[in-house]
Amino acid sequence: MKQYILGRVIRSVLSVMAVVSIVILMVYLMIPQSKVFKNDSILIKLAGKPDEIAVYKNTKLEDLGYLDFVQQQDLCRLSEDYDRCMEAGSAASQELKAEYEKKGYVFEEFTNGLLYATRSYLPHELVLNFFANFIQIDSPNQVIDDDNPDLERKIYIEKDYNGVPAIQCSGCNYQYLVYFDSSFPFIHQNWITLNFGISYPTYSGLDTWDVISSGQGELDTREVVYETGQTGTTAMNLHACQYKPSATIDHLDQNKFNSNYANCANNYKSPSMINMSYIIGGLGLLLAYLISIPAGIYMARKKDQWPDKLGTVYINFMIAVPSLAFIFFARQIGYALGLPDKFPQYGFTDLRSYVMPVIVLALLSTASLMIWTRRYMVDQSNSDYVKFAKAKGLSQKEIFNRHILRNAIIPIVQGIPSSIILCISGSVITESVFSIPGMGKMLPDAIKANNISMVITLTFIFTALSVFALLIGDLLITKIDPRIKLSSKGGSR
Repeated sequence: MKQYILGRVIRSVLSVMAVVSIVILMVYLMIPQSKVFKNDSILIKLAGKPDEIAVYKNTKLEDLGYLDFVQQQDLCRLSEDYDRCMEAGSAASQELKAEYEKKGYVFEEFTNGLLYATRSYLPHELVLNFFANFIQIDSPNQVIDDDNPDLERKIYIEKDYNGVPAIQCSGCNYQYLVYFDSSFPFIHQNWITLNFGISYPTYSGLDTWDVISSGQGELDTREVVYETGQTGTTAMNLHACQYKPSATIDHLDQNKFNSNYANCANNYKSPSMINMSYIIGGLGLLLAYLISIPAGIYMARKKDQWPDKLGTVYINFMIAVPSLAFIFFARQIGYALGLPDKFPQYGFTDLRSYVMPVIVLALLSTASLMIWTRRYMVDQSNSDYVKFAKAKGLSQKEIFNRHILRNAIIPIVQGIPSSIILCISGSVITESVFSIPGMGKMLPDAIKANNISMVITLTFIFTALSVFALLIGDLLITKIDPRIKLSSKGGSR
């Protein structure tokens, strides 16, 4: 079993890497670079300033991982005489230009005669650069601040502002590497983070993971005691404070913090996009199973009778009606009953905002769950062990509950982890119709906006969840039916 799980995990990781690599090549090589700046309003402000436009565009493309961008001042730092090298057309700059042209750099000139160069990454470099920088491990040597040369660099254990022991760091990007609080899962860490890249042009400048995992709505303020002993009301998450360069530290920071770790994220009252999709999707899935499993079992028990025929009519209706038409129809019914037709109407804190989206998501899933539950039950009803049970005199209820259901439920149980985990991906249509600030519509929106970093991030998340959910499903059926064994040679048997 251990060998099988290890093999599956390795294959799953390789599968995720393969899918993400394909997407990286597609978005970088197939989307023209000009489309990346299609919705950037800053370029309008820079109209008539060709030098600033060139620097801005190439800097953005470098940040997004398209190319390497160097200016003449970058080249001249390699020269023995920096000032002479910085003269337009100098011999030293021309020598460096020739050297970099051999490396594949393409040079152009600013209006003042100074040089700049770019080198687009090759396909294999695009993939390698992404995975090489994917896992970020914080360390005491992470911070480089010329204005703070005496910065102490160490990892230590000390009580946080709540008086709870935490692993802290001086010289790391984050002050708190491992800490505890009252939020699930209670133990948190900033030591190891995943670098998915910077979002652009939507949510410009933010890490893509922060965009989808940070809270939304109003700031959640609370009274805290800062490191200096000063008390105040703030929305800052003091466990998420990062190093702030000495040049940007002001007197307000000095009144609150004893160190440069003053760049703190905020707490919000409302869930993040991921949590929002998971709440609505999870509740919808739970309701769907509560409706579908008993209904499918009852249809199988009453095969060819009126409950079975009525259930078949419902299944055919739900399959035949387009999802979008059903969602709009259900939304109008909810509106007639006094429920909001848009999520923001009452917001995150009002239960009425969740009723119709949850019901709609549940009903959209019931048809397939009902038909498969019924099919599995009917198939098992024709098995030899059922005939033997009938011959022994067991009632139909006992046969269904103790024998047929136990075997028929196995394929349904196998799909539960996938259904639960993939709730995080949300529902594109439902979230769009009800204007839910979830994660479901993030992927089409990112594709439409040419936000390549967000496309890669969501692809990684969805692929990883899908692949590992299958593994969890396989492991779960071995617990439901001990007769099923997983083997590295033959899968399950």
